[in-house]
Amino acid sequence: MTVIRTLIIDDERSSRAELKRMISEFAILQVVGEAANADDAETLIKIQKPDLLFLDIQMPERSGFDLLQSLESVPYVIFTTAFDQYAIKAFEINAIDYLLKPIRSERLSMAVERISAKFKAERESGHLFVKDKDDFQFLSWAKVHLVESMDNYARLFFEDKHVLFKSSLNQLEKKIEKYGFFRCNRAQMVNLNFIAKITNNPNSKLTIELKSGQKIELSERRSIQFRAFNKT
Repeated sequence: MTVIRTLIIDDERSSRAELKRMISEFAILQVVGEAANADDAETLIKIQKPDLLFLDIQMPERSGFDLLQSLESVPYVIFTTAFDQYAIKAFEINAIDYLLKPIRSERLSMAVERISAKFKAERESGHLFVKDKDDFQFLSWAKVHLVESMDNYARLFFEDKHVLFKSSLNQLEKKIEKYGFFRCNRAQMVNLNFIAKITNNPNSKLTIELKSGQKIELSERRSIQFRAFNKT
């Protein structure tokens, strides 16, 4: 049976204990840790690599939204809070669900059904949490077609948009290769699923044209790797 590894993040000990008790009723959810603040949660997420967060929005120092922005890869999220003014924002950024405290068992059941279905359908795609101008959203790596280096940031291109993500290209490379990305040169990685055309240049280098129309020239070394990769 599929098991969804889960973290509970809430600054109130009683809330964590009650939610953990309620979660124990669902065999598909396995609580692998809990944290009382965003800093501890960030460390725990790197160690445990959970599939799902039950995340309180309003916490001391850093909010749940702040935590999500700091992560290179974001698990699925079910927000929990005692303040319903966050509900609209939570749904606008495509959270799996939003649970208002005190959490009712029937609402938790609905949330678990929703995450179970979504997890089974999308668990290989990988997600991150980005800020697009004044809006926040969850973004699947499967929708990103190009990643470009911008000093200590990476610029992510998806649809007709682009956003900055606080991570260098070198830091991202090994983490997103499993989602179908290939390093083209020192400054760019492409999602192989978005390639429209490949051209051999007179200098033995390759040029990739994406479905978006963007063209990326591979370095000589990466051109050799790409040819070898496509022969396997």
